[in-house]
Amino acid sequence: MTQDELKQAVARAAVDYILPKLVKGAIVGVGTGSTANCFIDELAKHKALFEGAVASSEATAKRLGDHGIKVYDLNNIEGMAVYVDGADETDANLCLIKGGGAALTREKIVAACAQEFVCIADGSKWVDVLGNFPLPVEVIPMSRAYVMRELTKLGGEPKYREGVLTDNGNDIIDVHGLSITNPVELEVAINAIVGVVTNGLFATRPADVLLLGRASGVETFVNNL
Repeated sequence: MTQDELKQAVARAAVDYILPKLVKGAIVGVGTGSTANCFIDELAKHKALFEGAVASSEATAKRLGDHGIKVYDLNNIEGMAVYVDGADETDANLCLIKGGGAALTREKIVAACAQEFVCIADGSKWVDVLGNFPLPVEVIPMSRAYVMRELTKLGGEPKYREGVLTDNGNDIIDVHGLSITNPVELEVAINAIVGVVTNGLFATRPADVLLLGRASGVETFVNNL
C-alpha cells in the first residue's frame, strides 16, 4: 500500500471507531494535515449523525465547511467527546511530535478540551525515540532569536521556518538533532522559555488511542497510563 492508501485506511478506521460515540448533538474535534484531511472526507459521509466540528486551523475549517459540516468556535461549546488528528511521530507511549503543518498550538488546545484524543498515522510515523522529525516550537516573533539561543542550550539545533506564520500570527522554530528520551520533561522545559507559545510535543497530554496504518492492516494501540 502507498502512504496515501495507508492514510485513507486509518481515516476510515477512525470514523468506524468514533461513530458509536456520536450521539445527537455531538461535536467532533478535527486536526490539521494530510491524514486529517482524509479523515474529514470520510467523516463527511456521516455528517447527519453529529452536530458539527471544531477545527484546529483555518485550513481545516475551510475543508469542513466545504463538506457542509458546521464549524463551531471552541468558546461556544462546553466540550467534545473526541478529537481526531494525525502526527509527525509517535512512540510506544503514544507521545507525539506534531506541528509540521504549523497548527500545533490550536491542535493542543482542541486536544485538551476533548474527552478522548484519537491519533491516526501511517506506519512511517512510528519511532522508538522521538526527535528524528524536527520539533516545531511556536514563538512570539520578537522572541525568536532569544528562544533559539535557549533551545541551543537544551541540546537542539534550532532553525527558523522562514516564510511561515501560524494562524495566530506567530513564528515557527524547528529544532533538529534531538533524541527525546523524556518527552514530558522536555515539553515542560521548552514551554517554560519566555516567548514560547507552545511546542509540538504532545506528551503531558498524549494520545489516548493510536490507529496506525501498516501494509498488514490498521493496528489499534490504547494508552493505559
